[in-house]
Amino acid sequence: MDSGTPRRQHVPVLLERCLALLAPALAPPGQSDRPAVVVDATLGLGGHAEALLQAHPHIRLVGLDRDLAALEHSRSRLSPYAERLHLVHAVYDALPEVLAGLGLDSIDGVLFDLGVSSMQLDQAERGFSYSRDAPLDMRMDPTVGRTAGDIVNGYSVGELARLLRVYGEERFASRIAAAIARARIAAPLESTERLAELVRTAIPAATRRTGGHPAKRTFQALRIEVNGELDSLAAAIPAALAALAVGGRIVVLSYQSLEDRIVKRAFAAESADRTPLDLPVRLPSAAPTLRLLTRGAETADAAEVTVNPRAASVRLRAAERLGAAA
Repeated sequence: MDSGTPRRQHVPVLLERCLALLAPALAPPGQSDRPAVVVDATLGLGGHAEALLQAHPHIRLVGLDRDLAALEHSRSRLSPYAERLHLVHAVYDALPEVLAGLGLDSIDGVLFDLGVSSMQLDQAERGFSYSRDAPLDMRMDPTVGRTAGDIVNGYSVGELARLLRVYGEERFASRIAAAIARARIAAPLESTERLAELVRTAIPAATRRTGGHPAKRTFQALRIEVNGELDSLAAAIPAALAALAVGGRIVVLSYQSLEDRIVKRAFAAESADRTPLDLPVRLPSAAPTLRLLTRGAETADAAEVTVNPRAASVRLRAAERLGAAA
């Protein structure tokens, strides 16, 4: 999502590249009587959305976010475009229902900027950051669901180890899970500071010297579990692809390998020719329905990373919907 809570610090990741990739699908309408529709599935602080609305005065933008604080921020920021704007409190896997509610059969563009937003990181009380003490919450929508505290205090050692290994790609998952289980016997784990320190001491000293903060992978795993991020993404990407009109484009920014793998597989499934290998001609019914617009995953250059450090881990993939017989 977007970087920087105050508007003057708001630096959307790979903004110009996103605009360039989406632009061909958002051209002014020709014979069609409807304006182009673009969905910002992860509205955040509204930086990408604002740039799209500025660049394309004819488009209609649908913005989704599960975080009510982010929605209110963007509602104010994007108020000059209110007549062309629909903001919805929803997780991106609810895209089909959102579009149906707006009477939209298809869309022309969709943008996903995944992960935790800087607004959430900057609000210490939300519990996303391991660098400042706060309650163990980590809910992107703080009005519903279980917290990170519920998980670290309620999961078994085996469940915690699996969670850290799969979602955090943490090689010391078993050691950390065991340390959590021992610590919570004395008192429930309730603060980010206590958890971060516990993780630090559970990891071998030699390993702590490299790779960033020792608790980074543990906090990532908990955040993903709390918010059901990967399950939502696995449902949302195919739904977004199904909603694209012919010529419509999708751009996805991911920030860790688990997200990127889901996007890569979804794109690969629709960009492959499914004609059986033993047939001499390509079957139109088995032709690709998606054209990849990037060669692999694109990354940010050094200049952008210098201005916006969060771009250091970004992976961008983009694709275009093809006609049924293409």
